[in-house]
Amino acid sequence: MEDVKNMDMEGALVRPPEKEEKMEGKNRGKHDKPKPWDDESIDHWKVEKFDPSWNESGLLVTSSFATLFPAYREVYLQEVSPIVKAALKPYGISFDLNMVEGTMTVSTTLKTRDPYIIVKAKELIRLLSRSVPAPQAIKILDDEMQCDIIRIGGLVRSKERFIKRRQLLLGSNSSTLKAIEILTNCYVLVQGNTVAAMGSFKGLKQVRRVVEDCIQNKLHPLRHIKEMMVKRELGKRPELATENWDRFLPKFKKKNVQKKKAISIEKKPYTPFPPPQPPSKIDLQLESGEYFLNDKKKSAKKWQEKQEQQAEKSAENKRKRDAAFLPPEEHLGLNSSKFGDGKNDVIDIVMSLKKKAKDLGTKKAVENVNAEDYIAAPAETSSKKKTRYGLRQFYRSDSLALLKPLVVVIAELCIVCIAGKDDSPILLLSTDVWPRHTEPAQQAV
Repeated sequence: MEDVKNMDMEGALVRPPEKEEKMEGKNRGKHDKPKPWDDESIDHWKVEKFDPSWNESGLLVTSSFATLFPAYREVYLQEVSPIVKAALKPYGISFDLNMVEGTMTVSTTLKTRDPYIIVKAKELIRLLSRSVPAPQAIKILDDEMQCDIIRIGGLVRSKERFIKRRQLLLGSNSSTLKAIEILTNCYVLVQGNTVAAMGSFKGLKQVRRVVEDCIQNKLHPLRHIKEMMVKRELGKRPELATENWDRFLPKFKKKNVQKKKAISIEKKPYTPFPPPQPPSKIDLQLESGEYFLNDKKKSAKKWQEKQEQQAEKSAENKRKRDAAFLPPEEHLGLNSSKFGDGKNDVIDIVMSLKKKAKDLGTKKAVENVNAEDYIAAPAETSSKKKTRYGLRQFYRSDSLALLKPLVVVIAELCIVCIAGKDDSPILLLSTDVWPRHTEPAQQAV
């Protein structure tokens, strides 16, 4: 037990610190006495080979173990059955292959001397059932060889995800699996829902950790391989035997992948009574009173409902058609410094426009300006030459200049103010841009 306490995580034996010669207290170190049979040269982890002279009388009770094997292993097991029997015969173990029941059985005999060999034989048939070749499985009978069968089928729910992660453990062309075998000094075989491994206790512990982390998606196998390679190189340096190796090992940051929220389906409370029967068509007619109407009234009611539906549909279609003719909303985005800001500016502009229109009307009444007097009437003769000559004379004369005051009047009356939400006006035409031409009108008068 003292050696077990002084083991590190990798299974290596660490020598405990030397105890002080002088013990304090009355009973301190009472049982700490020198043991002549306990020497440092003795390897307590070494398993000595069994000597048949230790148990000459044999075993009192027959022990047997049986295991099932898949159907695809029947032909192979029939071929290697003589080899397995020959390997178990020196240990006094009988081997039986039952093809009807599909079982392999090992049991002790009167010639069996080693009591632990039956456990080794049980592990042998388990390895054979998990597709391990017979020459490799027979090595489990050695005392230095151990085995571990890792069940990976129940670690993942999704079958497709399980197949992908199992292939990740194998690698391309089984390169990842070969690297694990070299670094752990173990034989590893991936078959179906299990992984069979053979080797030392230290190597089996590493293999189990790599396999479970890979299938559960905790850590990639290549990261485990890098870590084991670093430990292998550090183990060759004796000056680092008593130091902590965490500073040399690679550190990997695990990415937090958001998992999908499980869809929770609330179960309805259980009731022993069946749900109520939904009302039939006749029941609904009885409730509404339609059942007692004659055929003429029924058809009239149905026609009335159809007309109402058509009216609603036509009104909706008309509303959709009229929506295309509605003017879109205008977005005002003018500079407030140019057109003024506030309601006072709008009021001032409106008042000035009213004043200009009033002055213009009084001026027109006084001067008696009529626009029709300035329009040239066509000549009586309808010849093309006279008409063209009359138009040329009209354009060349100063009659066009007489129309300028009328154009100015129309332009001043076409000033449009459009007020938005903020009451900011939009001036389409300003009188400041147009110069006043009143002189020709005065000359004409």
